[in-house]
Amino acid sequence: METPLPFQKAILSKLKGGMDVYGIAPTGAGKTTAFILATVHKLKAEAFEDSPRALVMVKDKAAALVLKEQFEHFTNETDLRIYCAYDEYDLEKQKEEIYFGVDIMIVTPKRLNKLYFLNGIHLGQLQLFIMEDAEFLMRNNYQNDVLRVTESLKKCQYVIMAEKLSPKLKSLQENMMSHALIVSS
Repeated sequence: METPLPFQKAILSKLKGGMDVYGIAPTGAGKTTAFILATVHKLKAEAFEDSPRALVMVKDKAAALVLKEQFEHFTNETDLRIYCAYDEYDLEKQKEEIYFGVDIMIVTPKRLNKLYFLNGIHLGQLQLFIMEDAEFLMRNNYQNDVLRVTESLKKCQYVIMAEKLSPKLKSLQENMMSHALIVSS
């Protein structure tokens, strides 16, 4: 068992407690590991029904595949089902694969929007919505893609991980997060 990094110590209890959180820390502070552990904890490390219960938005296919590998490292002794959806893959095939059951969905913004608005993904069971590398998502004007989906979600926990808290990121609190904590290192 490795010792948690200072940022992880500060944020893990808040994530596990279900709070909406901005995790603001430099690369290497343990942001990814913290939200992976919190996700596995929240989902009780077991598969349940067919709809995703955790959604992690990432910038691109490469980030999705790396994150999937990291999740698999922490979930290899569970039956959690992890799935990546990104733009460079057949949309109809993705809809079919998602239909058979997913617990943790790692997805790019544009693909999430397409899947959601074509009824290719049901988000009614969603408990956790995470944005990794959120500066990238805001810098590339994915804010509307994010907000379009979150408008129609029931209450879930929002986690935004970034290196800096920009005004654009802060504005997400007005639209989708209530009383979000800022945890920084």
